Order: sequence, then C-alpha cells, then structure tokens
Amino acid sequence: MSTLNINGQDRQVDADPSTPILWALRDTLGMTGTKFGCGAALCGACTVHLNGQAIRSCVTPISAAAGQKITTIEAVTGGQDKVGQAVHAAWVKHDVAQCGYCQSGQIMSATAFLKTLPRGKKPTEAQIDAAMAGNVCRCGTYARIRAAVADAAQTLA
Repeated sequence: MSTLNINGQDRQVDADPSTPILWALRDTLGMTGTKFGCGAALCGACTVHLNGQAIRSCVTPISAAAGQKITTIEAVTGGQDKVGQAVHAAWVKHDVAQCGYCQSGQIMSATAFLKTLPRGKKPTEAQIDAAMAGNVCRCGTYARIRAAVADAAQTLA
C-alpha cells in the first residue's frame, strides 16, 4: 500500500511500487483525465506534474512519487489553478482540440512551462515550441497550441 499526494489529498494506492503513476491514477483511483498514449514517454499524453514539473506518468513508478505532490489535469483545469485556468480558457478560445486525446497532456505541459516564466514575461515562439516539443498531436494543431500558450501567457502577464 502506497500513499500518494494527488491534487492536495493523500490517497491510498494498493499497487506494486513499480506500477507507473498513470495506472495508479487511471485503474486504481479512477482518474481518467490523464491518458495513455505510447507507454514509452514519447508522446506526452500521460503528462502530470510532480512537484510542479511536467513528467511522463506512463514511465514514472509510484515509488518515485513517495512524499511528492502529484497534480493532474483534474486539478489544473478544475478552477483552483490560475495558470491552468488561463491555459484552459486559451485552449477553448483558439479551438485547439480536434480529437482531444492529447489535450490533457498538452495543457499540463503548457501550464508547467508558463509557471516557470518570470511574472510578466511573454515567451517567444521558439520557447513555446521547445517547451511543448515532447507532446505529440496526431491532428497537427501545433499552430493553435502555440497561439493558445502565447495567449495564456499574455492573459497572465
């Protein structure tokens, strides 16, 4: 039995310590906002935050999260996270999602990136592209993703 701090709450997870965080979230806790994509940390669909940093939950074992804070898409877009709210609103405004499968990972990466910027700093296109490079969108909405991240940064400035 492992205790994981997820979205500010301690949750008991009855799983082997080598179980990836993704499966603890989805299968054990029923939190399906975080998606399975490739299982090899290549696509970004499974992105969550570990102590504020974007990580790939499909390859990170729950043992690595002991004593750490996991944040999922449910918390980032649930109304308590100012940056997450700005990113989510920009996603809707720019009509980013097509199939939507990668979007929770995209939003998690964008939110983590924008939280690293100094207050009032607007990222360049190159900075946005670099921050989002590990997230794959099969629908190819990269221009809209870039515009949404820039718009969210402008909103937060």
